[in-house]
Amino acid sequence: MSNVKNYTEQGGEKTVIGGSLDIVESGKLLFNGAEANPAVSQADSTAADVASLVTDFNALLAKLKAAGLMNAE
Repeated sequence: MSNVKNYTEQGGEKTVIGGSLDIVESGKLLFNGAEANPAVSQADSTAADVASLVTDFNALLAKLKAAGLMNAE
């Protein structure tokens, strides 16, 4: 048994990250060829009604999609 935290299994089908994954200056994280980035911050909701909460939630979904963290329909 190995004590290595990060490794790629034989055949390259699976990589396990048990330690840290540090994506440096020129590195990219891709999902199906599309770059993923941190999402823009979403302020905490102060909605007083359901309609306002829906607006806040949809703003969060839009930011996740724009960052490449969620597929757009």
